[in-house]
Amino acid sequence: MGHQSLIALVLINRPVTEVWEYWTHAEHIMQWNVPFDDWHCPEVENDLISGGRFKFFMEKKDGSEGFEHAGTYNQVTPFEMISYTLNDGRQSWIEFQQIDSNTIVRERFEPELHTAIELQKEFCQSVLNRFKNYVEQQ
Repeated sequence: MGHQSLIALVLINRPVTEVWEYWTHAEHIMQWNVPFDDWHCPEVENDLISGGRFKFFMEKKDGSEGFEHAGTYNQVTPFEMISYTLNDGRQSWIEFQQIDSNTIVRERFEPELHTAIELQKEFCQSVLNRFKNYVEQQ
């Protein structure tokens, strides 16, 4: 595609085995996978295998705005890497790296053409920050 990938990352004060579980299980995804406090993620389908499909539906709690984040997993390497293709053809890679008892989660993704790059990066970073907070509070 020739577009520059965007990258967001967080360092989480938990071992990778725990981080992976919170990242991949539907009941946890519903808790952290939102960009802002006034949003929620009421629907999650997640078939975490190569060729498996996923669908996360996020919306404002008042129902005024919402969207579906959906696609197909290309590769799933437990505790290391997940790559997927969204329904619109964009690619994404999520890497997990344990350092001592901490884990770095690094998300690289192809930007959407019709939304400002900074906004997309901010959105992704915001979700990762929420993920970090959620995991560290468990």
